Amino acid sequence: MIKKEKENPTQKETGAVRVYGVLRDEILTMKLAPGSAIDEVSLAERFTLSRSPIREALVRLSADGLVTMLPNRSTVVSPMNFSQIPEFLDALDLVQRVITRLAAMHRTEAQLIAIRKAEVAYEKALKICVKNGNSQGMIEKNYDYHMAIAEAAHNSYFTDVYRRLLEEGRRMLHLHFQFQTLDEHKTADQIGSDHSLITNAIEARDVELAEKYAHQHAAQFRGRFMQFLNRNLTSDVQINYP
Repeated sequence: MIKKEKENPTQKETGAVRVYGVLRDEILTMKLAPGSAIDEVSLAERFTLSRSPIREALVRLSADGLVTMLPNRSTVVSPMNFSQIPEFLDALDLVQRVITRLAAMHRTEAQLIAIRKAEVAYEKALKICVKNGNSQGMIEKNYDYHMAIAEAAHNSYFTDVYRRLLEEGRRMLHLHFQFQTLDEHKTADQIGSDHSLITNAIEARDVELAEKYAHQHAAQFRGRFMQFLNRNLTSDVQINYP
């Protein structure tokens, strides 16, 4: 048994933050599969911590919707309900269109600068992602970009709904990106071109064009994700039947 030193509040907080960050990355990149059990004792040994900061980290992950704490005190990685994906994609499309339209209508100059900065950060993360295959940085910067647009929409109710949809869609985005990178001809500029169109429309205060590009962005994500679900990895396998 590993002996752990008594933790002061600062160490406890730092430990919980560290565990939260590591587990969050592993869940979002599917290293921890949906539905898999999470054992507090094993995590305490892995991070050389008591179970208290482990529980704190799991509570935060539960608030993010990434883990589910069951009545019997066990915890699992939140399952992905594929039967609800069409509903999710419909909601994402509608809310994204509304958010982007409102941003084009109400954005300030400071908010436009923030959107541009978030777009540049996303493009940098995307290039790194295409190069090394690790999608985590790209997923985070994609979230930041869309939330910068949401802030410019000036409607806290729509922003809260959009935030929830983007949070729930992170693992889908990882799967979607992994599928896109199977196409060796896809470049980072091609993958990220949608954002530039959206930002330009917001800058021009063209509400109709902003909504159009937001819809196209959601529709392309829908199409590519459904391609991922329908992919046939064995189509070229030849089997000789007797």
